[in-house]
Amino acid sequence: MARAQGARAQMALAFESVYGTPPAADSYWRMPFASSSLGSEQPLLNSELLGYGRDPLPPVRDAITADGDVSVPIDLRFLGIWLKALFGAPTTTGSVAPFTHEFQSGSWTLPSMAIEIGMADVPHYAMNVGCVANSISWTMQRSGLVTATVNVIARGEITGAASSAGTLTGLELQRFGAFNGSVSRDGSQLGSIVSGEITYSNNLDRIETIRSDGMIDGADPSVAALTGSINVRFADTVLLDQAIAGDPCELSFAYEIDADRRFELKAHAVYLPKARLPLEGPGGVQATFEWQAALDTITGRMATATLINDQETYDNP
Repeated sequence: MARAQGARAQMALAFESVYGTPPAADSYWRMPFASSSLGSEQPLLNSELLGYGRDPLPPVRDAITADGDVSVPIDLRFLGIWLKALFGAPTTTGSVAPFTHEFQSGSWTLPSMAIEIGMADVPHYAMNVGCVANSISWTMQRSGLVTATVNVIARGEITGAASSAGTLTGLELQRFGAFNGSVSRDGSQLGSIVSGEITYSNNLDRIETIRSDGMIDGADPSVAALTGSINVRFADTVLLDQAIAGDPCELSFAYEIDADRRFELKAHAVYLPKARLPLEGPGGVQATFEWQAALDTITGRMATATLINDQETYDNP
């Protein structure tokens, strides 16, 4: 009897043209991922009824919830698929490689996806339909693997013993390394950064109407948020002065292999709180700034994500 193993699992993803309706077979990307909790669950409600002795009556099934987190690499090509899910379709420039894909925050319409998690050993294939990307978060540091966590809210899950995705289309995987990372403030490299955390959220609102199939009607984007923190060795008062003054700055978080292979998330108007400077021993002093981004009146948006690579389009294969 075969037992399911994560090493043999696969993830297929395609953008839906109709919310909640998976595309036809052979139009899916084969996606790299480190872990996934995406799927549906249906809890049981304990019976509250009395009069039948000490042994409880059978439980009642509650509403179905379909969502989860997917851990994905921050890479040169596949990242664009997740950015499209988070921000909407990009504006792509360039007639030949390299192509520049620019994703802008603020869109009221986000594409939905069909994501199938397959385990061929059992076999078990779970097609999550109506998937909308809720948030992405990752940590920047000096070393280690560069991965992001994408939170997804799905309409529902359809399971079967065979894949509905057909033949998958892959891309060449080229990951960014931690040493490729940089943090800039107003266009200049920001020194003494020990680590940083970035979270972009669409703050999706589940439309939980009464339905016989247990699925939701949709997940609508609300007011977005771009927040995070930077842990800084205290060497100057630039950030502290800005926090006290209450003025915004532009923060850029980037990974670059070369000019033709680059990813950058730019927060156009970032506000810093005044941070305390704890002394925790004879070593260096570090300060943590929990920053928040807001609408920038000059650019007309909060954030811009730019991915430069050799991928011409992010339409379904």
